[in-house]
Amino acid sequence: MDTLTTEAIDLLRSMIRVQTFSGEEGPTAELISEYLLSKGITTERLHHNVIAKNKNWSAEKSTIILNSHHDTVKINNGWARDPFGAEIDGDYLYGRGSNDAGGPLVSLIATFVHYYEAELPYNLMLIASGEEENFGPNGVSSVLATLDFEPALGIIGEPTEMHLAIAEKGLIVIDATTTGKAGHAARDTGINALYLATEDIQWIKNQNWEKVSPVLGPVKTTVTQIESGSQHNVVPDSCHYVIDCRVNENYTLQEVLDILDQHTHAELQPRSLRWHPSGISADHPIVQRGKAIGRSVFGSPTLSDQVHYSCPTLKIGPGQSERSHTADEYIKLSEIEEGIKIYIELLKGISL
Repeated sequence: MDTLTTEAIDLLRSMIRVQTFSGEEGPTAELISEYLLSKGITTERLHHNVIAKNKNWSAEKSTIILNSHHDTVKINNGWARDPFGAEIDGDYLYGRGSNDAGGPLVSLIATFVHYYEAELPYNLMLIASGEEENFGPNGVSSVLATLDFEPALGIIGEPTEMHLAIAEKGLIVIDATTTGKAGHAARDTGINALYLATEDIQWIKNQNWEKVSPVLGPVKTTVTQIESGSQHNVVPDSCHYVIDCRVNENYTLQEVLDILDQHTHAELQPRSLRWHPSGISADHPIVQRGKAIGRSVFGSPTLSDQVHYSCPTLKIGPGQSERSHTADEYIKLSEIEEGIKIYIELLKGISL
């Protein structure tokens, strides 16, 4: 266990030191492949996704996929430390992507290495995927599309403090455009598209979504961007704003879109209607196993690669979601050690 933890931390530090924004993950894909090869494990590559199967793979067995991502978001303002420095300060490892999702990924890799040669009642497939942060076409969805079997379970590595995210909200990102009529700001002429948008935004802010999930809570809609106007003395004839919609399992994405459309002036254009709520039954053996070893269950408001799976999926990993995408992002070394131990315990004795 000490060796696995040390190697996982060393691998993560190597990954932090190279730039791997979404679509540019080649260097970390090489690092992951080289580490697995050093352990005698053959890998496959599809785009920047690294794929490996356990030694005693059998087409007769069900398959559990261990999946986390090695791409990162771009650097934001406010970093006091080198985002590529992989600096260790006591129990803290700092660096871009250390928490989201480097820590979960290297912990899953260590778990896969631990079980690689074991005789298991199921297959294990490791997917270290790219393009999670931008939901690009060459991420895990491209790997899943090539499989000639249906996985029985996906374990998705994201920072959850090693608790069990048994559900996560779906997402619709909507481009909304109100249309008015240009006029002179000094005169009572024109139709102000910006005012129409503010009426929409006020309704969106105050909307009470009636169907509340016991796990995921209510639907949450937030206007996050707005753009309008060309100069100070012209009534704007157009206003564009963006709605971020986090949807529980009690609504379809289309239902949420239709309700918004009925109560707003804007023309609404969803960027995708594919990012549905996802999760797993609280009665599933992996959830029961997690609870038996002291893990609690919750619903996650954030989206992950779970959205691409058609099989049951569980999101779990070391680190805290609140640290993701922040300046001076970090993960604790003790969290990685705990993560490896809990992942290994979670997979013991599971029957699918």
